[in-house]
Amino acid sequence: MTHRSLGDWLAYLEQLHPTAIDMGLERAREVAVRLGLGRPARRIVTVTGTNGKGSTCAFIASLLHAQGLKVGVYSSPHLLRYNERVQIDGEQASDEALCAAFAAVEAARGDVSLTYFEMGTLAAFWLFQQAGLDAAVLEVGLGGRLDAVNLVDADVSVVTNIGLDHSEWLGDSRDSVATEKAGIFRSGKPALCGDLHPPASLLDCAASLPAPLYLRGRDFDLALDAHGWHWRGVSSAGEPLELHDLPLLSLPVENAALAIQAFVLLEPGWQPERVADALLQTRVTGRLDRRTLRSKGQDVPLLLDVGHNPHAASYLAESLAARPPAGRRLAVFGLLADKDLDGILDVLLPRVDEWAVAPLATPRSAPASDLQEALLRRGASVSIHAGVAQALEAQLAQAEEGDEILLFGSFYCVAEALEWLNRYVGESEHGDG
Repeated sequence: MTHRSLGDWLAYLEQLHPTAIDMGLERAREVAVRLGLGRPARRIVTVTGTNGKGSTCAFIASLLHAQGLKVGVYSSPHLLRYNERVQIDGEQASDEALCAAFAAVEAARGDVSLTYFEMGTLAAFWLFQQAGLDAAVLEVGLGGRLDAVNLVDADVSVVTNIGLDHSEWLGDSRDSVATEKAGIFRSGKPALCGDLHPPASLLDCAASLPAPLYLRGRDFDLALDAHGWHWRGVSSAGEPLELHDLPLLSLPVENAALAIQAFVLLEPGWQPERVADALLQTRVTGRLDRRTLRSKGQDVPLLLDVGHNPHAASYLAESLAARPPAGRRLAVFGLLADKDLDGILDVLLPRVDEWAVAPLATPRSAPASDLQEALLRRGASVSIHAGVAQALEAQLAQAEEGDEILLFGSFYCVAEALEWLNRYVGESEHGDG
């Protein structure tokens, strides 16, 4: 069993449990006890939210690392390699380390059935505990209260924002979603929310524990100007703090502001002069991710974004409005069938000139014909393609000077594009592109 490759392990994990999602902590907790898992690090930050979890986690990790701390990050899903999910000091876990962790969890679980995500979470905790981390930043996979990440008591709990997604698991109202996400809060430990209009249920959850609650717009906030942005917040003792003339970022500054407040509460001995550099160095693949392609002797900007619900689409639309291209914006779009297609198109339609739609490489994909029909009903110019790579190639082929390509709609969509990009760059380096 310990001689399995990482690919073998992942294939095994996919068929280990009868369902991909099985909310609840009892089974994973039992195996964690058998493994002797304690806290995966001396300081724990747990992050949930409808959107922005990945960038918020990355900002927090960068800020902590800039203070000289050894930091682990657990996130999901991955785009190209499972190793992306487990990082220590910015380095992805090796195949060998992950295989050893899976073997340890497998030996401990006995007859307890675990999902793919639960096995992965326990394996990450095992690796973090072995590494002797100063801090771990943990991204919730789904919801919060019943997610396997919530086995660990966080020193600081973060909710980025609250929108409607995964309604079959989290409910169909913002109040029900907020209740699930507030399940990561702990009595006496700081809880943060970056949503400017948090549902009453989240406030009630914090009050009932009680947990000190820090809200954007009340306890911390940001202000933008033409050259940068400014942050204000509070220390754990309630003292006002300010940072000025922070640089504009490629990732959402709202998530950076939330991360700074979480960092201040977790690490009171912070060095403010290191904050700007830490934020500037933060990168998240597939989130407002700008690349450049070369075609017909000219550079063509490419923007990749994993946004897949109306909340993420609204933020993306704002970002696009702030940076209009000189020419046309050419979209490549694929979506999972259970997502709110109408809600996404309603906000992004005015920002796109030409659409190319394609199915995703998963049985969960929305048919490309459904995407095409919805766009045609709205009077959009749309072409349909066999796959994401073909759609991207078609848009690149018609791009003229000043045009840009936007590829978005799903982790699957961006992952397929990244695989295509790796081939495209390799072919270009050999003179074939």
